[in-house]
Amino acid sequence: MTWKTLDDMDLAGKIVLTRVDINVPLDGDRVTDTTRIDRIVPTVRDILAEGGTPVLLAHFGRPKGKAVPEMSLRIILPALQAALGAPVRFVEHPDRATLDGMKGQIIVLENTRFTPMEEANDPRMAQFLATLGDVYCNDAFSAAHRAHASTEGVAHLLPSCAGRLMAEELGALEKALGAPERPVVAVVGGAKVSTKLDLLGNLIRKVDILVIGGGMANTFLAAQGIDVAQSLCEHDLADTARKIAANAGEAGCQIMLPQDVVVAREFKAGAETETVAVDAVPAGTMILDAGPTSVADIIAAFARARTLIWNGPLGAFEIPPFDAATKAAARAAANLTAAGKLISVAGGGDTVAALNQAGVADRFTYISTAGGAFLEWMEGKTLPGVAALEQS
Repeated sequence: MTWKTLDDMDLAGKIVLTRVDINVPLDGDRVTDTTRIDRIVPTVRDILAEGGTPVLLAHFGRPKGKAVPEMSLRIILPALQAALGAPVRFVEHPDRATLDGMKGQIIVLENTRFTPMEEANDPRMAQFLATLGDVYCNDAFSAAHRAHASTEGVAHLLPSCAGRLMAEELGALEKALGAPERPVVAVVGGAKVSTKLDLLGNLIRKVDILVIGGGMANTFLAAQGIDVAQSLCEHDLADTARKIAANAGEAGCQIMLPQDVVVAREFKAGAETETVAVDAVPAGTMILDAGPTSVADIIAAFARARTLIWNGPLGAFEIPPFDAATKAAARAAANLTAAGKLISVAGGGDTVAALNQAGVADRFTYISTAGGAFLEWMEGKTLPGVAALEQS
């Protein structure tokens, strides 16, 4: 990795354009989850400590290139000020003279997506942004898969670096996939194989063991000729599943599928369940979770591993008792991590929700909240926002 961090930059007296992700959920005008705001605090404070002026660039909602009052960043100023413990100035129509007159303060500019030039990565917007600052800092890994004016275009026009959160995320992912300690185990779950073809194709070349769970596992089981009854399954992807399995074998990657499963006739809380071998799924039932033997196999694989990457649950974790496998495996991974035996990196909305539900998110090495950017990184794709920092 060749990108620079804040430590490599001279920030004294400089205006630091800082791309952040503060696209937080609201209930009316109240921020209901401040996680994304909390995670930018170290970057903002470090810029101030080095004599710089942080000018925050961010999007909010999906205004589709128009100024939508209810999507103004003005609405989250109270939450920002509470997290940062300092006043935050809001500037709707910035120019360099205005920003120079506010040096030493924390400044937020209006929603970058209030113009269509942002998502189009219009050079005119990138050039305008560059006139406002002296240094560009990207602290929004979650937006790094977007080639927008504030995430990619302006990075080519100013001395550029990664913020604390971006550097932490990139460092964690490099440990997980770039130069990992082996053996490496990946857990990939979720409903459909079709949404994760690129991910599976990349991981079988990078990891030693690939655990496939959730509805995805049903497609692989059916491709082996196993009757999965009424389970969620993409039967039309049987050939694709067989090809992935064959490619994994050639790459020396072991694919782990469930050996036993929890089935039910209804998908509802407290449904009557049965644990059966995968080749004995009763007619009229659905596979809704991995069974205890399968979970024991997964935990044994974790115990042999040095690195774990996790994206997606092992079962229909939203409704108990179909959260049992995901929780048991997550707790085992957390214990191994806490004991210093495992580097564990997880990401994706359902994954984060499942780990929080299991009460172990704070005991993984790193939890990514980056969503699409995390997935594209795992797929082996080039992220424009990261590539721009490496080229700067």
